[in-house]
Amino acid sequence: MNTPASSLTRYYQFHASIYDATRWAFLFGREGVIKEAGKRASPCNILEIGCGTGHNLNLLCQAFPQAKVTGVDLSAAMLAKAGEKLQGYGDRVQLREAAYDAPISGGGAGGYDLILASYALSMFNPGWERALEAAYQDLAPNGRLVVVDFHRAKLPGFGQWMSLNHVRMEAHLLPGLERLFTPEMCRIKAAYGGVWEFLQFIGHRKN
Repeated sequence: MNTPASSLTRYYQFHASIYDATRWAFLFGREGVIKEAGKRASPCNILEIGCGTGHNLNLLCQAFPQAKVTGVDLSAAMLAKAGEKLQGYGDRVQLREAAYDAPISGGGAGGYDLILASYALSMFNPGWERALEAAYQDLAPNGRLVVVDFHRAKLPGFGQWMSLNHVRMEAHLLPGLERLFTPEMCRIKAAYGGVWEFLQFIGHRKN
């Protein structure tokens, strides 16, 4: 399944206004994986890949009040919603309109010490492998990559329906994650009695 960036931009231009009201029934495990990350680190420089309307950025600001938080997203419409939601945090939060297909931090010790990808990588088709490679380079030496995303559709019909919404659910993300990152936590959980599975992953980059 190949989804050009222009198609995603058009998709979210429409869905930005209804995203928060509709996606809560699908996007499980977001709060939990951020709490797990907080048990392992106290990051000062955080990046979220595909930050959307800023739901997770708000959680990150609350969980890590000492941190500066950057959100990157392809959709101007989604970022506009995020800006409205996060204006109370002032210059703690920066929003960048871009595809995440290359490193943005310059790497090294000045990289991000926590990078979150929440239900984003499964929509980067093509592009999820480039995003993981960029995250590898953007991550500070002792930093952690945190991922929560769709894993696998156990009912083929559901997977086909989700593909119409630009989501790939073929258990393809975990092998890519494990190629570049050493897991500290890896959980696969069932949703709606096993209609699909979602993945929670925390890891640090391999040398």
